[in-house]
Amino acid sequence: MSHPLFAPAQPSRGILSVTGEDRVSFLQGLVSNDVLKLTPERALWTAFLTAQGKYLHDFFVVPWRGTLLLEGEGARIADLKKRLGLYKLRAKIAIEDVSAGFEVWLGWGEGAAGALGLDAAGSAAAIGGGIGFIDPRLATLGIRLIAPIGTGAEILSARGLQPGEWAGWETLRLTHGVPDGSRDLVPEKSILLENGFDELHGVAWDKGCYIGQELTARTKYRGLIKKRLMPVTIEGTLPESGTLVTREDGSEAGEIRSGRGDRALALIRLEALDEGGVLTAGGARVVPVVPEWLRRA
Repeated sequence: MSHPLFAPAQPSRGILSVTGEDRVSFLQGLVSNDVLKLTPERALWTAFLTAQGKYLHDFFVVPWRGTLLLEGEGARIADLKKRLGLYKLRAKIAIEDVSAGFEVWLGWGEGAAGALGLDAAGSAAAIGGGIGFIDPRLATLGIRLIAPIGTGAEILSARGLQPGEWAGWETLRLTHGVPDGSRDLVPEKSILLENGFDELHGVAWDKGCYIGQELTARTKYRGLIKKRLMPVTIEGTLPESGTLVTREDGSEAGEIRSGRGDRALALIRLEALDEGGVLTAGGARVVPVVPEWLRRA
């Protein structure tokens, strides 16, 4: 039996803390998921949208020592802080970039969740001065650990995980078709339901209003989805992100997003998927693989 593996998250991750007595209600009115369901034993994945319902940021949220920690893209964490701050108004909250004090680790493989005493997607627990949780999007992606700087590797090693390469987790993510922030979604252009946020537990349909809710709900209930992000295998040289996917007649069928080796994610037109036929991008053949979690209707 192989041991579960761990590696630091890449690209770099950033952490915001939201403190104050209004921290939950403040975030509840802004993001796509139901922040009221957060507990010390449950983490969430959510998105922050434009007023027109277009993607701006996605991040994980976990309660930790009387604060909410928001784990998002390191290179864009300052932008997230700025945008959230615009809505502070009279709310009794403070938003602080605490990235310098934390590191984010990934653990995957058989036994990774059990090593932290966790058992279901989104389940969380305080561990070694930080907090660990099973990926709320898909349990198959394993665990995430937000730990005080310099402690993550020791925490995971002590629980039986062994050092691995981030590329192993990245291949797992690509195989299952799970998006990774702005590597796969275009800020101010992408919409959540084309990119798996419904099936991957990033949207709550039974909560109150939030920014961009109207378009998100209309897209779902009117069946307006024409494209879906999904895994593809690449036969040939991996095309660059943004490369168009085309049919045999040269018409557009989609667009490549993030990738590694012979695997990538691509936003594929559903009509092209239904028609079948050969798809190509940058001279390579592109073969869509619809993941088990994806619902067409």
